[in-house]
Amino acid sequence: MIDANDLAGAFARNTYVVRAQTEGLTHEESLLQHPFGNCLNWVLGHIVTSRDELLEVLGEPPAAGAIVTRYQRGSEPISAAGEAAVPLADLLTLLDQSQARIEETLSRMDAATLARRSEDDERGRTIGQRAFFLYFHETYHVGQTELFRQLAGRDDKLI
Repeated sequence: MIDANDLAGAFARNTYVVRAQTEGLTHEESLLQHPFGNCLNWVLGHIVTSRDELLEVLGEPPAAGAIVTRYQRGSEPISAAGEAAVPLADLLTLLDQSQARIEETLSRMDAATLARRSEDDERGRTIGQRAFFLYFHETYHVGQTELFRQLAGRDDKLI
């Protein structure tokens, strides 16, 4: 099973990739709508929302909280600048803050803690299994950031 240090490192890599793919993009560019999905702003806000869920699974309060309610699973696409979109710079700050909290929290966890059944999981998964699923979910969305960079006209193939 993946250990706490591995999980922290995996989330750190995702943060690095998001930071690289958003480098130099403007808030307006983060709102460019993909014809078959959502915009970068929504995807990044959704990642931050998912990290709040991870922190709760790990027994910690969320890092962003109500600021990112707009980005929960199943929410409508963000399609215009005036529509309650958190500024890109703020979302990136929240991402960094969540990373610091994830690393700090996981640094205190041992294998026995990750192997414990998650109290609020109806499927009977362990804390570690839930954390790994949230990592998998995040990685899916992190992969989308390259496409959004291309949509914004940056054809620089960073990764």
